[in-house]
Amino acid sequence: MTNFEPKILGILCNWCSYTGADLAGTARMKYPANMRSVRVMCSGRVDPGFIFDALRAGADGVLVCGCHPGDCHYHEGNYKCMRRIPLTKILLEDMGIDPRRLRLEWVSASEGARFQQVVTEFTEELRALGPLKLRELNFDPDHPAGGDNHVAVESAAHDELEAGH
Repeated sequence: MTNFEPKILGILCNWCSYTGADLAGTARMKYPANMRSVRVMCSGRVDPGFIFDALRAGADGVLVCGCHPGDCHYHEGNYKCMRRIPLTKILLEDMGIDPRRLRLEWVSASEGARFQQVVTEFTEELRALGPLKLRELNFDPDHPAGGDNHVAVESAAHDELEAGH
């Protein structure tokens, strides 16, 4: 696993975090190139579905960055994000996915060095966790808990725990 390089989706607020990432790049600060960034107008716009979709599509982790609390251009957007991310982590854990694969950070436009530090730390943490292995489970429509034939995503690590490894 020493050759493992995690794939990270960065969801960055347009007004602060994306500009902080741009500052880190224009100042030629060195940080791992493992992250692909998506710019959203506000961290409050980040829907938990975006995070689940990213993990299902092959990301090993998701980094959400927004304006510092109290500095949101949309007044309360980052507070919405602050409430959603802990709930999303609970859902990830319920699905057998380590909640450390999702990280929320506040990075302002002037904090290029902080952005560099956050990306570097998160990349190292994901390297230590190893690749995310997901598999699909088809629920039995006759089972009392599910009759809609939905597909759920669960981590292979959950199976290892049940097997006693």
